Amino acid sequence: LEDHLLCPICLEVFKQPSMLPCGHSYCKTCILSLSGNLAGYFNCPVCRKAVDNSSSSPNVSLARVIDTLTVMSGSSGDQENCRDHHNPLSLYCETDQQIICGLCGIIGQHKQHKITPLSSVYERMKEQLALLITGAQMQTNNTERQMNKLIHNKSRIINESDVFKLVIQKEFQELRSFVDEEEANIIQTIQLKCTTAVESIDEQLEDMSKTLKQFAEVEISLKKLSNENHLEFIRKYGSIVSSCEQVPQPQSDKNFSTISFQPGFRHDDIKLTVWKKLQKRILPEPEQLKLDPSSAHPLLIITNSSTRVECGTYLKRLSIIQERFDYNTCILANKGFSSGKHYWQVIVSDKMKWRLGVVKGTTCRKGKLNKTPENGVWMIGVKEGKIYEAYKNPRIQLTLFVRPRKIGVFLDYEGRRLSFYNVDNPDELSLIYTFDADFQGKIYPIFDLCCVDRSDLAPITLCRV
Repeated sequence: LEDHLLCPICLEVFKQPSMLPCGHSYCKTCILSLSGNLAGYFNCPVCRKAVDNSSSSPNVSLARVIDTLTVMSGSSGDQENCRDHHNPLSLYCETDQQIICGLCGIIGQHKQHKITPLSSVYERMKEQLALLITGAQMQTNNTERQMNKLIHNKSRIINESDVFKLVIQKEFQELRSFVDEEEANIIQTIQLKCTTAVESIDEQLEDMSKTLKQFAEVEISLKKLSNENHLEFIRKYGSIVSSCEQVPQPQSDKNFSTISFQPGFRHDDIKLTVWKKLQKRILPEPEQLKLDPSSAHPLLIITNSSTRVECGTYLKRLSIIQERFDYNTCILANKGFSSGKHYWQVIVSDKMKWRLGVVKGTTCRKGKLNKTPENGVWMIGVKEGKIYEAYKNPRIQLTLFVRPRKIGVFLDYEGRRLSFYNVDNPDELSLIYTFDADFQGKIYPIFDLCCVDRSDLAPITLCRV
């Protein structure tokens, strides 16, 4: 029914409907706007018949029906009208993206534009708005998740920083306590040396004071004798001279030995002495490791009481056992660790390719070794004699300014650290790299000679204690 109550021109409910002689009805204002200044006849927009403009009459029946329906629907009648044609704004020009009336699309500036009813545009835009709201909600939720992650990460960093600062403070407190203790020991040693020297001098001074007193008494006796008359002088001379000769004679300057202060060390050596003790405190004494022949790749040759390994030129016929490496030219130490702090040294000399570190005892030794901490392997190595790497995922290239010939490996099992040092000069240790790892189960020192292609046959040697 509603479709039959719409003006064909403005597509809105009829307002003051007028009927043309051809039988079609329009809003009175629409007919006037359409006919304009035309006098006489014009074509009906629906049937295209020529009709007389002056012969249109009000469609009273249609007006009553519309009034009745308007009352029944409770229409407010406050719809906005077009400023140009004074008709209700019921259409949308897609071309210009403007709200227009029916006449704007027929005779106005929007003629031949793409026109859509407002109701359709409204529904379409509502759907688009719903999508935008959904998208905004998703973006909001995603942003909130990212913010929560950042807040959590921020809290984690602050907590880890606080813990690390406490650890550093504890480490430096231990260092300060150690240095203070060494200072007190050195001061005590100096004081003891000083006390011994001073006591020796005091003994000499006491003896010389007694002698000096005796000499003073002799001097008085001799002066008194010099004042006696001839008879008394001669009579007393012998006894007084005899008593003077009994006084101990002082040492001459030639026989006197100056007591000097000898602390037992030079002050220039104090730093070196303390540093060596501190170094032993940081790194324990190296352990004597030996190689495990049962784990050795068939190319490897073990010598020097199982402390030296090198690559041979041919494969040995060995029994196939689970413990033996069959792809990488690796060998393990015969001793594993599941707790404590351990330190060992390895001589790599001028070898161009090598790898070393620790490996879980349960790591598969058949096929290519997957050298990552996730697979229970913690290693560093060198290739081409100059490219040093820590084997992680991804690998980390290390910057070394000198080429180490001797590597110190320090394992702190409970501290979850594995550190590698250049120990060519014991007085100038330099850290190469440290793994932070959660070791689980028994781990073994591992040595890879990297000589599958037999291009580098140089040995690796475990330092003897």
